[in-house]
Amino acid sequence: MKLSKKDREDMVERLKLSPAYRIAYKDLDFLNSDDLRPARLQLELLKPELILQEESVKSTIVVFGGTRILEPKEAKAAVRSLEGRLKHDPDNPDLKRRLKIARSVEAKSHYYDEAQEFARLVSAECQIKNHHEYVVVTGGGPGIMEAANRGAHDVGAKSIGMNITLPMEQEPNPYITPELCLQFHYFALRKMHFLLRAKALVAFPGGYGTLDELFEALTLVQTRKVKELPIVLFGEKYWKGFIDFDYLVREGTIAPEDTKLFVYADEAKDAWEYIKQFYRSQEHD
Repeated sequence: MKLSKKDREDMVERLKLSPAYRIAYKDLDFLNSDDLRPARLQLELLKPELILQEESVKSTIVVFGGTRILEPKEAKAAVRSLEGRLKHDPDNPDLKRRLKIARSVEAKSHYYDEAQEFARLVSAECQIKNHHEYVVVTGGGPGIMEAANRGAHDVGAKSIGMNITLPMEQEPNPYITPELCLQFHYFALRKMHFLLRAKALVAFPGGYGTLDELFEALTLVQTRKVKELPIVLFGEKYWKGFIDFDYLVREGTIAPEDTKLFVYADEAKDAWEYIKQFYRSQEHD
């Protein structure tokens, strides 16, 4: 039966609204489906690469570290606030626990200053006009990551932030160069981009995320999947306090030479000098 003109027009409008009629690359439901995961992985690899090329980023230095390590004045203020609350409620076990943690964070807050100074030193020396070598890259979040992006910002240099989408709220810190503020869904692709241009990796005290990124880098260098690069563990006391690499050697689970894949540093200038010396020595080989 032939449709009337009005029925034809109504049917055409309904057809246009059908999900099947959407252009594939504009169909978010389709793009977010399980079957399209390979395409999403490829896009997440490609988009940041094109952006970094466009911004003439030739090489990077990766700075990892904990989100909970605050700027010294903020860490001190947090301790004072909890001390004041505990005076009015001295038997509160939760406040006692939180104060103990806050004091521990305050004791590590100097790492914020060191991360900022490290990025300042690197960026001031390496980013001249449009020559973007050793660009500082972080996970784009707060804490040590903010400090490193801030150090580059202090000297008017570019820096990169690679944020990750998380179930809890996650925002980029305000010191990232806007054109280099990237967001990832897949941890694997994010870690790949951390290392694709990396000339060095500096790991400040942190938690699970920092350990994940550090040990992936160590594994890739150990297995020669990537070319050897300087890896600096910043804060010798912190790192030796909970990772006994020599124990792994004694247990036979790593080789003695694997403990030479990294060095310790406690001052920004020493970390930067080690990285420069690493590449100067290669030039003479």
